[in-house]
Amino acid sequence: MTSATTDSNPGNQGQAAPSGKDPLSFGCIGSLEVRLARNEQEIDAAQKLRYHVFYEEMSARPDAETLARKRDFDRFDDFCDHLLVIDHRLGDSIESVIGCYRLLRQDVAERHGGFYTASEYDIAPLLKRVGPTMHFLELGRSCVLLPYRNKPTVELLWQGIIRYLALHEMDVMFGCASFATTSPDAIALPLSYLHHEFAAPPEWYVRALPERYVEMNRMPRESIDARDAIRAMPPMIKGYLRAGCYIGDGAVVDEQFGTTDVLIILPVSKISERYLSKWAAKFGVPPVND
Repeated sequence: MTSATTDSNPGNQGQAAPSGKDPLSFGCIGSLEVRLARNEQEIDAAQKLRYHVFYEEMSARPDAETLARKRDFDRFDDFCDHLLVIDHRLGDSIESVIGCYRLLRQDVAERHGGFYTASEYDIAPLLKRVGPTMHFLELGRSCVLLPYRNKPTVELLWQGIIRYLALHEMDVMFGCASFATTSPDAIALPLSYLHHEFAAPPEWYVRALPERYVEMNRMPRESIDARDAIRAMPPMIKGYLRAGCYIGDGAVVDEQFGTTDVLIILPVSKISERYLSKWAAKFGVPPVND
């Protein structure tokens, strides 16, 4: 799940938070720090933020337990790593977590029943083709508090992900990214653009599950204005496209979360040199595709 960006910029003020001696910390911009959750309380803070964004701000529909707890949670939270963006100006309260991502490594997924993405896409053939020689990292449940949907926060999330990739020697990122609608017709332009311009080649091909498959090829290529299509993309999908991702075959409507999902597949070796150079220059990020 992804969230929109805005032009506001509360996190780019104040003093830099200390992060040099914390092995779970991946860096800072102003008062914002990106790091992994240290304990159950910080995971709870991420779940609270996810509930606020997905269920209160967006159109996800909670079941009785979710509504009672006011937390977005599932079984994957217990064994995933949780990447957080924290605003240190807000102290140590639960409200200081203003952004999050959920990270699931392949070895961990295999010990706990597989990846979340398998509920929407048939990823087993891909894992069989390249899984034995490559390590996969699933990205999911990303969201940012509304006032912080800006460039510094997005940069920190990407910085954290790239450092995590290097730390665990991951070879492939993948996961579902979302449009905030359950009407594929309403997003025919961006879906068709993704289908025509970013479809995964045969070695990376993944198809949505038959019972959930939604056709993305809704407009002919010659009818598509690329600039309009890009403008209609959620910011996180734009970021994946700039990095060099592939798109799976078929979209999936997620009625619970009120979204239409597409599958992002991003081999680390395919991340554009411009993208890697940017992070290396700005944050001293180590290489991840040597």
